[in-house]
Amino acid sequence: MICSVTELNERFEALSKNLDGKLTGADAKRHIVLCGGTGCLSAHSTEIMEKFNELIKAKGLEDKVTVNQVGCFGFCSQGPFVKIYPENTLYKMVKIEDVEEIVEKDLIGNEIVDRLLYVDPKTGEKITKQEEILFYKKQRRVALHGCGVINPEDINEAIGAGAFQGIKRALTMTQQEVIDEVLASGLRGRGGGGFPTGRKWQFALNVDADQKYVVCNGDEGDPGAFMDRSILEGNPLAVIEGMMIAGYAFGASEGYFYVRAEYPIAVNRLKIAIEQARAEGLLGKNILGSDFSFDCQIRLGAGAFVCGEETALLNSIEGKRGMPRPRPPFPAVKGLWGKPTCVNNVETLACVPYILREGAEKFASVGTEKSKGTKVFALGGKVNNVGLVEVPMGTTLRELIYDIGGGIPDGKEFKAIQTGGPSGGCLTKEYLDEPIDFDNLVQKGSMMGSGGAIVMDEDNCMVDVAKFYLEFICDESCGKCTPCRIGTKRMLEILTRITEGKGTMKDLDELQELSATIKSNSLCALGQTASNPVDSTLAHFRDEYIAHIVDKKCPAHVCKNLMSYKIDAEKCIGCGMCSKGCPANCIVRTDYVAPGHKLASLAIDANKCVKCGACISTCKFKAISKV
Repeated sequence: MICSVTELNERFEALSKNLDGKLTGADAKRHIVLCGGTGCLSAHSTEIMEKFNELIKAKGLEDKVTVNQVGCFGFCSQGPFVKIYPENTLYKMVKIEDVEEIVEKDLIGNEIVDRLLYVDPKTGEKITKQEEILFYKKQRRVALHGCGVINPEDINEAIGAGAFQGIKRALTMTQQEVIDEVLASGLRGRGGGGFPTGRKWQFALNVDADQKYVVCNGDEGDPGAFMDRSILEGNPLAVIEGMMIAGYAFGASEGYFYVRAEYPIAVNRLKIAIEQARAEGLLGKNILGSDFSFDCQIRLGAGAFVCGEETALLNSIEGKRGMPRPRPPFPAVKGLWGKPTCVNNVETLACVPYILREGAEKFASVGTEKSKGTKVFALGGKVNNVGLVEVPMGTTLRELIYDIGGGIPDGKEFKAIQTGGPSGGCLTKEYLDEPIDFDNLVQKGSMMGSGGAIVMDEDNCMVDVAKFYLEFICDESCGKCTPCRIGTKRMLEILTRITEGKGTMKDLDELQELSATIKSNSLCALGQTASNPVDSTLAHFRDEYIAHIVDKKCPAHVCKNLMSYKIDAEKCIGCGMCSKGCPANCIVRTDYVAPGHKLASLAIDANKCVKCGACISTCKFKAISKV
């Protein structure tokens, strides 16, 4: 059990050498690591690991090869990944049936399995090393430190990667010095608000109380977001250490992790990390021989989006209904059970050990003037390289979408990117060269949010996108305040009318009026930002709204009531496959036989068509289209 700084230093030196030996081959062994994130686990990563262990044992390689499961590699669209050290060979999209070939060719024959290498889509070059893939080249891992490298269920690997070096340094400083260090780093809250972390801690330090709390907000609810989940799955001890440093900085001795129950892997790994830290004496009384005592526990959220708002989250921890509280007083002054409480996001807390370990200056050397450090994004939607990315603040949207994201699939045209989830807005191609930071995105009509980034192409209907987010907000509104509860419902009703072809031009004025009312009168950020997707789509894609209302057409052919299916008689060979797959029996044969064809072409009875799209997916000749 670690009980002093000296013993931690000794463990760190020994374990860091051990970890370095694995990565560089100094230990004369081969080391296989597999992605253990949720996405790869669902693609049989654990079964692949078991197959490796089985074959390694069968071939007598136990003393020469180790197999380990690590956190998320980030490149989700290419997983599951298998990486072999010390060569750093990276294999993508590995299946169970590929394991034997990797063992025979690579582990035994020292020959790379070419067909499993990543192929650069522009050059056609096969790439063997992770850091040489364009997806990774512009990334810089701070919050994701250790993810994809260490076993998240082994505290020894975390210590070897630098865990607890931050709290060790913090304990040599005064509380104010720690807060000053965080302030100097420029760290701002990564949960969406962007409030300076050090200032929040300062408020709590200035309040005299017999008990204070640190709360980690892991209630990640944005559609398509998985940043916090991946950090907790890949290096939970980094977040625990960040919570400990926060506790020391403003005098808290207890911490709570609030994590949604839909993250079972993250919750389980967090439990293991807490238990291991307690067993090592790194949580509990007199940490590292100091006067500082700190412990933490987990509370599971039931999936309410509103509980991502800090005061609603505190109510939930207290066993009350998850509804926001009026502010002031702010939680840093009067929070959990009426005591000073700092609520910090998972990513924010994961950055804190880096700042104390490496120094504020190094953290602040990356980013823009007012947005320091890096930001983790869950990049998804209509983009080739879907995954988790961490980039320096100031990276442009073009770099994010085209360099890291690999551009839009199938040569489609980029239309918009939704940043900030339901609270954010859509940014168009004119903003592609804008740097990503807290203030700039707000000025352009969107926001950073927690880090969701959904890319849309020409096939997306922006009215439908706004409707989707309003549906989500209506479902997730807690109902406490009238503007949010009723106002968002009225906005959704208007959007629904428009997508059904029943809208009027007056509806656009009413949307804008409702938006202003909801923003200025809602109790919490859920309502205050609820209309952002509507405002941004109205600003940038007003012509689409007008097309729905005036022309009764959906330009993107998404809104069912405003489109129909048509068979091109010249392309149709009359095979009848579309008719066999049609659930409404609405496809009939005509008398027309196209030149060069033997059978009469088919046509769709628009009165019977339910617009399910089964015919399009069935036709191999692309004779059916939306109009």
